[in-house]
Amino acid sequence: MTEPQADIALIGLAVMGQNIILNMNDHGFVVCAFNRTVEKVDHFLANEAKGTKIIGAHSIEEMVSKLKKPRRVMLLVKAGSAVDAFIDKIVPLLEKGDIIIDGGNSEYTDTRRRYFALKEKELLYVGSGVSGGEDGARYGPSLMPGGSIEAWPHIKTIFQSISAKADGEPCCDWVGEDGAGHYVKMVHNGIEYGDMQLICEAYHVMKDALGMTCDEMSEVFAEWNKGELDSFLIEITRDILKFKDTDGEPLVEKIRDAAGQKGTGKWTAISSLDKGIPVTLIGESVFARCLSALQQERVEASKQLKGPTTTKYAGDKKQFIENIRQALYASKIVSYAQGFMLLREAAKVFNWKLNYGGIALMWRGGCIIRSAFLGKIKQAFVKNPDITNLILDDFFHKAIDNSQNSWRHVVATAVQLGIPTPAFSTALAFYDGYRSARLPANLIQAQRDYFGAHTYELLADPGKYIHTNWTGHGGNVSSTTYEA
Repeated sequence: MTEPQADIALIGLAVMGQNIILNMNDHGFVVCAFNRTVEKVDHFLANEAKGTKIIGAHSIEEMVSKLKKPRRVMLLVKAGSAVDAFIDKIVPLLEKGDIIIDGGNSEYTDTRRRYFALKEKELLYVGSGVSGGEDGARYGPSLMPGGSIEAWPHIKTIFQSISAKADGEPCCDWVGEDGAGHYVKMVHNGIEYGDMQLICEAYHVMKDALGMTCDEMSEVFAEWNKGELDSFLIEITRDILKFKDTDGEPLVEKIRDAAGQKGTGKWTAISSLDKGIPVTLIGESVFARCLSALQQERVEASKQLKGPTTTKYAGDKKQFIENIRQALYASKIVSYAQGFMLLREAAKVFNWKLNYGGIALMWRGGCIIRSAFLGKIKQAFVKNPDITNLILDDFFHKAIDNSQNSWRHVVATAVQLGIPTPAFSTALAFYDGYRSARLPANLIQAQRDYFGAHTYELLADPGKYIHTNWTGHGGNVSSTTYEA
């Protein structure tokens, strides 16, 4: 029998899987490739992997036999039942201390379930977020591993070698227990939804309110990418807007305006509702995609529903573009602040010890939301690890203070011109709500007590629940209290 020679096995030879294998090979690791359709293994070895140290296997048994101990098996297959099916096939072939890694876009609840099930079998399980798309997978993704901490010393060198680097630091570190890695990836994707929606709203306002061409907007995004908004998404927006179809016209304007989604933004919004955290911007970004999907309905509605008679901005164009930039920046701060609020709450609920500054660093390179801005988040958590909200950090609260007049002007102008800006607007509403010492929820509590005897607390005596007989003919029996 030949001596095991592979450092790690990877199951799943779609583009992401192939690229990660090639990336691992570049960094000196011997990878055993396997795919459910075994013909793909031979094709990969004869083409993309030709001339490398990559080896293949035609069965799971053969794959496991080629692995050094502790065996490391990474899955890059479609999230859901496919992951469970492969785990069921692999588990009988493994021994105590062997490691299964799920690098797909699994829902964190599935990862938690698998972690606890495999712990009982004395196997180590890692759920790792992988971000950066095909290019990131090949040349350096952002990796967010969580699960069995005992697995980390055995995968750390591989993961940190293949990850992207920011200022020489790997965009990969241990995230936390059980489902923490996939939870952090889910929040990353939710923030990605928010960033994309904010950029689209900036584009929409420039196009409709200022009548700018795609080339003009591309120049604006190029300029923005030199400053505070320097990021991957601003960079690709610049490139998309200047890209021409074969007839010389901007390709972007020919694309159907109905956005797709794979579910991670929705999962973030659902988790925020479950945990009572107002992650409003990501929620609005998901709903904006849902509204875009009703494209045919919108086309019909546009023929009947009227908006404002004035649809173009009459003021200083250059100044208004700067206002849009500042509105985008301030809204982006709110989006990230909300994302980290959710991470903090999840850490409490699941008893995870999350390193928030480390997470920001992991997102600085390789991933879709990579930006210079994340360095400031890292600094905020280094300065004060217990900060309750990023908006309270000196840097960010000064940044919003400097931008808020422009932000308010853009939102108000968009409303007057009939241009929808759900993400800009909800970010501003959250900011105004968060800085309000008093909100109208006292009236909500009175209403709930009036119609359902749900009780309320007095400002002077919090913790004591009171019911009032508002009509004079109601009873004094109150409903049980529950969290709003």
